[in-house]
Amino acid sequence: MTIDDARQRIQTTIQQFGPHAGVALDLIISEVHSSLGVDTANELIDEFDLELQYNILPIEFGHSSS
Repeated sequence: MTIDDARQRIQTTIQQFGPHAGVALDLIISEVHSSLGVDTANELIDEFDLELQYNILPIEFGHSSS
């Protein structure tokens, strides 16, 4: 996955599911975190305002979701 792939998936998910996209977006962010790292995941959370819109919090450094 590239950051551009992730952006496209996030945009498509928001368009398809609107206010109900939270669970799908959380899965995408988890994938980004795994493949591209914390910085990129947090960048996308910030870029798409996912914290405010969908309550998806930035990932803390040193935090593992597994």
